[in-house]
Amino acid sequence: MERVTDHLIVISFDCLSSLDFHMLKELPNFKNLLSRSAFCKNVETIYPSVTYPCHTTIVTGNFPNTHGIVNNTLLQPGVLSPDWYWHRKFITGTTLYDEARKAGLITAALLWPVTAKAKIKYNMPEIFANRLWHHQIAVSLWNGSPLYQLEMNRKHGHIRNGLSQPELDDFVVESTVSTIISKKPNLLLVHLTDLDTQRHYHGFSSEEAKAALYRHDQRLGKIIGAIKKAGLEDRATIVALGDHSALDESKAIHPNVLLKEMGLLKVNNKGKVIDWKAYCKSCDGSAYIYIKNQKDKETKEMVVNLFEKLLKETKNGIEQVFTNAHAKEKGADELAFLMIEARQGFYFKECHDTSYIRSITKEDVEERRYTYCSHGYSPAKEKYTTVFIAKGKGIRPDTEIASMHLVDEGPTFATLLGVNLGETDGRSVEEIII
Repeated sequence: MERVTDHLIVISFDCLSSLDFHMLKELPNFKNLLSRSAFCKNVETIYPSVTYPCHTTIVTGNFPNTHGIVNNTLLQPGVLSPDWYWHRKFITGTTLYDEARKAGLITAALLWPVTAKAKIKYNMPEIFANRLWHHQIAVSLWNGSPLYQLEMNRKHGHIRNGLSQPELDDFVVESTVSTIISKKPNLLLVHLTDLDTQRHYHGFSSEEAKAALYRHDQRLGKIIGAIKKAGLEDRATIVALGDHSALDESKAIHPNVLLKEMGLLKVNNKGKVIDWKAYCKSCDGSAYIYIKNQKDKETKEMVVNLFEKLLKETKNGIEQVFTNAHAKEKGADELAFLMIEARQGFYFKECHDTSYIRSITKEDVEERRYTYCSHGYSPAKEKYTTVFIAKGKGIRPDTEIASMHLVDEGPTFATLLGVNLGETDGRSVEEIII
């Protein structure tokens, strides 16, 4: 396949929603990007619509049950802080950066999910120290490109304040600028989470979220400036996209409380899960219900009866219950026995030591136990789409696509880079390519 562009720069603004589009049109750098661009302000996300499955879909063109990243975190009942799907090894099949490397292209990624230990030349993976004996710097260096990360930290590490926002994104953007100018990668993947963080802890339409959008506009301007400074303006394609939207919530649902009361979840005197027959694994706006023993018909019957009963009353917060076959059709984990969808205003937590429903307080959010806003919901929720904007070499200007799907982005990127992702769940959006 012939390459359409020499340099593809993909910037993911985590939690960027179609509802933000009216504001993007007025912000100077997004307005500049939209001018003579190809764009879609109605991109359907995946199920569950959480960050790690979404970003893996973007680089594979596949649904979660095809690429294997079915949630942000692993199923680890009893572990206080479950590990995330940080590592490339969890992905089934190939990725955009794998195929780019095979084609001899220079690849780079900054905090792109599920890239730990990936074969990316300049790799700063999104991974954090998740055990008391881990150290953040060592964990990052071990799982990415050590010399590259040391270089970026030497140049820009003073900007960062641990994992706090907005300093983290400011550090990532300065590192992105340096990478574009000094490395000139053919594929660059950048993940920014400032907006997502502000929405979680302040609400979807909060002043903090609006401020994050202004900061993102400034960050976009710096990246565009770096492309020009590197002399790549006529040879590069820049893409700005979102992975999912989000919805405000005021109540948390704790299905494991009921599973514990039914004897399907056992805890010790310290409150730690020591055994389970059924377990609710949260995806925030949705959740998986797993059965430990697939031959345990009694437990399955108890679980079905429980959720059918809960579904009958709106106060229980559950909008839909899907069988594993239905979850598979939607692209979610077919190994789950059931998948449950929260009503708007509710989301799921894995706690088992509180009430079934908890109204979220200011103190809960300040102490980071709960949030004011979540994603993970079904793509069928109203006003829940995200956006896609592409401009530069190989892109047909002034082209609006009425609708597209997140799975279409990977195949489209593959076309631009002249590589092949093989058979995918999505399609290349040829309408935007010259």
